[in-house]
Amino acid sequence: MSTKWRMIGGYATAAFLAAALMVLGPPVAAQGDDISGVVTSAAGPEAGVWVIAETQDFDTGFRKIVVTDDDGRFLVPDLPDAAYEVWVRGYGLTDSEKTPARPGDDLALTATEAASPHEAAEIYPANYWYSLLEVPPAGDFPGTGPRGNGIGTAMRTQADWVDRLKDGCQLCHQLGNKATREMPMLDLDEFDSAVDAWEYRIRAGGAGPAMAVEINRMGRPRALQLYADWSDRIAAGELPPVPPRPQGRERNLVLSMWKWGHPRGMVHDEITTDKRNPTLNANGPIYGVGGAGLVITDPRTHTSVRMDLPTRIERPRSNDSYQGSSTAIPSLYWANEPPAGLQSRSAHNPMLDDKGRLWITQAVRPNDVPDWCLEGSDHPYAQYYPIQHRAESRQLSYYDPETGEFELIDTCYFTHHLQFADDADDTLWLSGSTEAIGWLNTRLYDETGDEQASQGWCPTVIDTNGDGRITKPWNEPDYNGDVEIDPARDTRIGSLDKFKRAYGVIPHPDGSVWITRRFDVPGRLVRLDLGENPPETCISEVYEPPYDPAGDPSAWGYGPRGIDVDRNGIIWTALGGSGHLASFDRSKCTVLNGPTATGQHCREGWTLHPTPGPTFKGFEGSANADYHYYNWVDQFDTLGLGANVPIATGTTSDALLALDPDSGEWVIMRVPYPLGFYSRGLDGRIDDPDAGWKGRGVWSSFNTGSPFHLEGGKGATSEIVRFQIRPHPLAN
Repeated sequence: MSTKWRMIGGYATAAFLAAALMVLGPPVAAQGDDISGVVTSAAGPEAGVWVIAETQDFDTGFRKIVVTDDDGRFLVPDLPDAAYEVWVRGYGLTDSEKTPARPGDDLALTATEAASPHEAAEIYPANYWYSLLEVPPAGDFPGTGPRGNGIGTAMRTQADWVDRLKDGCQLCHQLGNKATREMPMLDLDEFDSAVDAWEYRIRAGGAGPAMAVEINRMGRPRALQLYADWSDRIAAGELPPVPPRPQGRERNLVLSMWKWGHPRGMVHDEITTDKRNPTLNANGPIYGVGGAGLVITDPRTHTSVRMDLPTRIERPRSNDSYQGSSTAIPSLYWANEPPAGLQSRSAHNPMLDDKGRLWITQAVRPNDVPDWCLEGSDHPYAQYYPIQHRAESRQLSYYDPETGEFELIDTCYFTHHLQFADDADDTLWLSGSTEAIGWLNTRLYDETGDEQASQGWCPTVIDTNGDGRITKPWNEPDYNGDVEIDPARDTRIGSLDKFKRAYGVIPHPDGSVWITRRFDVPGRLVRLDLGENPPETCISEVYEPPYDPAGDPSAWGYGPRGIDVDRNGIIWTALGGSGHLASFDRSKCTVLNGPTATGQHCREGWTLHPTPGPTFKGFEGSANADYHYYNWVDQFDTLGLGANVPIATGTTSDALLALDPDSGEWVIMRVPYPLGFYSRGLDGRIDDPDAGWKGRGVWSSFNTGSPFHLEGGKGATSEIVRFQIRPHPLAN
């Protein structure tokens, strides 16, 4: 569609539409379980717009979304028998009227062009609106504090500020959506200025204290000023660039969506199968965990259930918050309504094993680390490296769908994400800390039930003296992870600062395991090799994305969060700060250890792929306004774009972003409704390897911490989404 605006006059008569349909030829023939048809407007056929078919006839809300082809034709395939409402959404259009339909119907849908650019922009992805935010110029860094230029003193470069702008402010929800750019829950006339309104907004509700911490780190005076300027300019009519409609293979996308979760509790992550075997749990339920506890959706019966998670010792409810406190500003959406009382136990990430059990990182005990992990313990790993931290919020559990029972497992190390290795012990690796990387030998645990004997951990110590092994004593970091390197010693690179923990984790085909360290710019990948006799033979390596504060900022990469590996051993990580999907090939490194192997020693191993979308105003480097919370590699071609295709979450662009590593082509798989698709994780499953595209799909969820920010507002819940790529837009 041209970006030139076409005004609609009285000539859009029934005769015009009839003539347009005659030009298009006969309609697409629908089968008994399809809804087909054509979308036209006064300008003719509308290509690259979404057709949405939704029903409330089932236990949980269900819809399918497809994209029109070059001639405006569509086919919504494989719909269960129900009464549907079918309508059209597309860039440059206003949402169409809803047309009743049932499977087997063929429809002629009428689209209406938006009356103005402003009306059209209402459905643009959040990152397009967020790109209007103007960041401080590079010359204002390093920050000089509240009595200087208002920028935090920890913000050394413009990249540090943008990294916090994204990983700090977009970590839990989108920015740029209607709820944040317009703040409709506030009466702005009650405030002296937009700065005062933003000050109030960030302090409201249970998340207020956390938001205050982040904005203070950035520099409260400057950040509030820039956010106020952003929303003032939008209120005055400033508009973002126009996003492109789906093109090429993007028009082959089929979305199937089910509601799940709870209005007061987010779903943080989902899982559908065993990463090592995507045919496990074929056609089975989808699992999600987070603030809603455990949620399970059966896509065959269109039913969803939710259950609380257990713990060994009762802890305060994770959903209890400041919103009922007299010292805090009540939630703008829930006021002082009592919390939902969900027992989520800080559940974070789920993973299925080859037995179909659901493993979860969650709290199972009070925060105090048990004595058997600490100095003086007879545990062999504690004797080599006693755990230094004294408190942690998550441990481990699994849920057995066959019995309906939970098993709770204590751990010495922080847990956050988890991944199974493809080895004889079904080793479960867990991220959470750069101090030590931990694992559970699930084979041994199943045999013995001994949680202490079944787990181990190794400190992250790199070989800076270059002798090929780790020896004590080593250079020890301070609390923040800063360390002075004596070249005659090795160096531990961990940190006890809770903001500098490890995030993603992935076992590598060579037997090593990799983690990402987030927060500080540029961030790090850490590789751990256990060797033949761990923990004594454990050895780590560290690699940072290319970053030189004195060099060209357009060549910088920073902010690794997610991490995965392809079948060829190439590591992929989403750089949420700089806006890249990056690959790292260790085989290209000429230096692996020694005094220079502290992060920036293997730039030749990195390839940075800029992700699509607009960039922030005033930024001199590479940082689009999207946010990439995590990434995943489709090792087994579960989506249909090919094996080993890496996919990043377009967490602020309502999309999953798939990259063809050879051509550099991006396939943007947008979720247009409800607005606010905020994804953290994804995985792919093969339900029937002989069914072509219909037997495959990638799954992801609406994972925002603020489901009430979604289109629909208060009362909205998370939704689970299946992404499928068919051969062409009319395939059934």
